[in-house]
Amino acid sequence: MTGFDLTRLLAERGAERYDLHTRHLNHQLPRMLRTIGFDKVYERAEGAYFWDADGQDYLDMLAGFGVMGLGRHHPVVRQALHDVLDAELPDLTRFDCAPLPGLLAEKLLAHAPHLDRVFFGNSGTEAVETALKFARYATGRPRVLYCTHAFHGLTTGALSVNGEDGFRDGFAPLLPDTAVEMGDLAALERELKRGDVAGFVVEPIQGKGVHPTPPGFLRAAQELLHRHKALLIADEVQTGLGRTGDFFAYQHEDGVEPDLVCVAKALSGGYVPVGATLGKDWIFKKVYSSMDRVLVHSASFGANAQAMAAGLAVLTVLEDEQLVAHARHTGELLRSRLAALVGRYELLHDVRGRGLMIGIEFGRPSSLGLRSRWTMLQAARKGLFAQMVVVPLLQRHRILTQVSGDHLEVIKLIPPLIIGEPEVDRFVEAFTAVMDDAHGGGGLLWDFGRTLVKQAVAHR
Repeated sequence: MTGFDLTRLLAERGAERYDLHTRHLNHQLPRMLRTIGFDKVYERAEGAYFWDADGQDYLDMLAGFGVMGLGRHHPVVRQALHDVLDAELPDLTRFDCAPLPGLLAEKLLAHAPHLDRVFFGNSGTEAVETALKFARYATGRPRVLYCTHAFHGLTTGALSVNGEDGFRDGFAPLLPDTAVEMGDLAALERELKRGDVAGFVVEPIQGKGVHPTPPGFLRAAQELLHRHKALLIADEVQTGLGRTGDFFAYQHEDGVEPDLVCVAKALSGGYVPVGATLGKDWIFKKVYSSMDRVLVHSASFGANAQAMAAGLAVLTVLEDEQLVAHARHTGELLRSRLAALVGRYELLHDVRGRGLMIGIEFGRPSSLGLRSRWTMLQAARKGLFAQMVVVPLLQRHRILTQVSGDHLEVIKLIPPLIIGEPEVDRFVEAFTAVMDDAHGGGGLLWDFGRTLVKQAVAHR
């Protein structure tokens, strides 16, 4: 039999997955997964769970770094994609005005009534790139400000406003830029007074470390920016679409109306890459100022029918299942139950966040025995204790989580918005068991810690 048979191909060669990556893709990924014991083989997924070949379930508290906002394989999104494929639409002709992009733009803008137009690309970093280009052209200025420790993407423009040297090293020169500390209005104003700032791009909650902007900061920053004829750009790639308990995270603060808003990740439904940049009418009209400039910014696969159908289905599910309010309620339940443990465990220092974007921070303990173990880890590499917690959550309790950034003692929880009390119970019980082990004076957790120390020293 000839032709392509996906089921047969996976059956015949699926077991080669880690070797194929080692030979042909990023060879450090399988190495890293094997080192920390994350080299699992998942057979299928649905909602907030994975299953392995033995039928064991794994709770997903990572959601593909926020992509799987509705969980995996939501039936409404699946059906929308079946429908759009079956419709055999004349997609991407490049010389027509298809209905789906307009319908999705209309539906997105209904959640940001102060904005007027949308550009569709294929990813979060493209959404940020669009915002940077539009801000610079609309203002006629070259420089964009950003916050230290920010993450806005890894393409060259977005990398220019990335606050982590580890991502930037070796890729200079980048765009003209300046970092300011989140919450430092005086530093922001000093830079604005130079008169060359196009805009300020900010995550309402930074993904690295899960740090919300200080109360009142976004509103005050917006006033400063507009006084100096610069733009406020909200990066909602991870925080948008209900993640924090409001549709957009900037909406937690009254009076904040960004000039440009970037979204992606969850808009895809987990199926078709899509990014969007929402903006004010005058900005778009300045960029697309004449018919000669009609294609001055575009994307080959932007606004394709499959992506638009997925986006429309996602927004419909968010509304029909009231997932924004659900994320607010479930997130507060999870955060409050974890926060109640802070006084119980000396290694647990803080629990923060909004909605279903929660950071769990660890810190130096007070007792001598734990302090010596903590110091051992910190001497080898900062962030190892958080990794020590993440690994047993997966290995012993079958819960997938992530450390919130390199050299950080913070675990970030960004589960699908559909989780409920059973998933909250499961996570809190597992986390409590891991922390009990960590504070028990020995056990498997610290044995694994010593292994991580040896590996960290060996890789220096």
